Amino acid sequence: MHIQESGEMYLETILILLKKSSTVRAIDVSEYMGYSKPSVSRAIGLLKDGGFVVTDRDGFLSLTDAGRELAEKTYERHTLLTDFFIKLGVNKDTAAEDACKIEHDISDETFEAIKKYASLEKE
Repeated sequence: MHIQESGEMYLETILILLKKSSTVRAIDVSEYMGYSKPSVSRAIGLLKDGGFVVTDRDGFLSLTDAGRELAEKTYERHTLLTDFFIKLGVNKDTAAEDACKIEHDISDETFEAIKKYASLEKE
């Protein structure tokens, strides 16, 4: 199933929040992203329907294997691109904003080439 950019952003946010805390609720996502509770509830519902997120009886969110895989991919792209742009001399905030825009559209081939190049730069 193809997921829209906004869905990837929600999955990435859930992953980031899960790295900070063992429990995440929709309200946490709402506060982190600065979106209204109804907007987040609707998005979480769509992610549940798509098989990317599950909630337990207490309302805590978990990523399914498919959701975690997509969230990790998006997060890796975001962090690597941000770091890469900073190394090129781009301001930290601008680098993060640009990485956020690019992470959803860049091809796997191009991303892997940047990843390979960035790893050579570390050596």
